[in-house]
Amino acid sequence: MSITSVANSTRRVKKTHKALSSPWATAGAILIAVVWTVPTFGLFVSSFRPAADITTSGWWTFFTNPNVTLNNYAQTLDFVSSGVTIRQTLVNSLTITIPAAVIPITLALLIAYALAWIDFRGRHVVFIAIFTLQIVPLQMLLVPLLKLYTGGVTLAGVQIFSGLGANSLGSGFAQVWITHTMSALPLATFMLHNALATIPGEVMEAAQIDGAGHGQIFLRLALPLAVPTIASYAIFQFLWVWNDLLIATIFTSGRNAPITKTLADLSGVYGQQWYLLTAGTFLAIIVPLCVFFALQRFFVRGLLAGATKG
Repeated sequence: MSITSVANSTRRVKKTHKALSSPWATAGAILIAVVWTVPTFGLFVSSFRPAADITTSGWWTFFTNPNVTLNNYAQTLDFVSSGVTIRQTLVNSLTITIPAAVIPITLALLIAYALAWIDFRGRHVVFIAIFTLQIVPLQMLLVPLLKLYTGGVTLAGVQIFSGLGANSLGSGFAQVWITHTMSALPLATFMLHNALATIPGEVMEAAQIDGAGHGQIFLRLALPLAVPTIASYAIFQFLWVWNDLLIATIFTSGRNAPITKTLADLSGVYGQQWYLLTAGTFLAIIVPLCVFFALQRFFVRGLLAGATKG
């Protein structure tokens, strides 16, 4: 990198920092934060109000007539839908979300490293093909995947994949993990490739001169440097899978249903108990909030990884 390019990059960074730290930018950020936070705060306050107060007045009246109860949470935790309680659906959501976040990130890391640092014919074509897969709507894949999971794959009269079986759609999580992994791989590969490609070539060459193979370089060099990007994508993927209702509705049922699917039944047949949604929804967002705050220090660095190079 030349001295001129370093100076230009430094000037751009200073200019961007000045623009983002101006009083107008700060005021705008505060306004957006307040607008974004008020509904969540209102949900939190309402979850501790009696049902009669929730159905007859707004949450802001709590400050003039404070009346606190834990009955909403007690009823929500004891709620049973299709033979499963909210407690079990929280466990089911974790069982679905953790593998559905870890598996695509692991596969995408291997693919991204190969595309970034292993020289093979057609790697740029492969990268473009993976990138373009992001435009394929998930909804287009659901029916073919359902047929694949239940019927398997037959090629030239020979069954090469027997499928997971029709009965497994209500008795396991494999089909959910596979579906989320397939939908997440294109974006995960793209983000991680951009992060790994920013590693200076001199560093990679020095490691190879010292006798390190691709496995050692990946584990000891590339992986630690990609931690911010991994953490930022892990936040996205965890939130997407945790809040998913479409895939959960199609590929889960009965005792394997996640909390998003159970929340739809929480208000009752005719919505008589809609006030319970305040407690149920807040229970559902506690885990994502914990994940976000635990990884937030990596978030901005991970989003900007690969944004500049050279």
